[in-house]
Amino acid sequence: MVNRIETGNILIAEGTFLPESLRLESEPYAHGWRLVKNLDSCGVDEAIGKAGWNFFCVAGVVETTAFGSDDRNTTRKAIKQVIAEIKSKKFNCLEITRLAMKRFLGVPYLSVSARSWHIQESQFLSA
Repeated sequence: MVNRIETGNILIAEGTFLPESLRLESEPYAHGWRLVKNLDSCGVDEAIGKAGWNFFCVAGVVETTAFGSDDRNTTRKAIKQVIAEIKSKKFNCLEITRLAMKRFLGVPYLSVSARSWHIQESQFLSA
């Protein structure tokens, strides 16, 4: 399992239909989602494009906040909230765009922003 998630990381929903020629190295992160290893959104876009598929960036940002002092658990909690939002819109991929640990009145919290992405063969978005 992943110990640390960082800005630029890509997560893909398990079961996402991908081209046979595409081999993305990944590992489990959250239930039903895998963290792509060694590639950011540009790398994933290039790999998908070479396979003749499309990697759509969806306008808008998903933002969430999770409270807690344990960095790993707080991050996991915040990412799960982001995943729930992305999943509800039927997109199969996300990119972490910002992670910021902050404090309010001495209470630590993590602010997370993510961008929705969608992988599919068609050139017309059908999420």
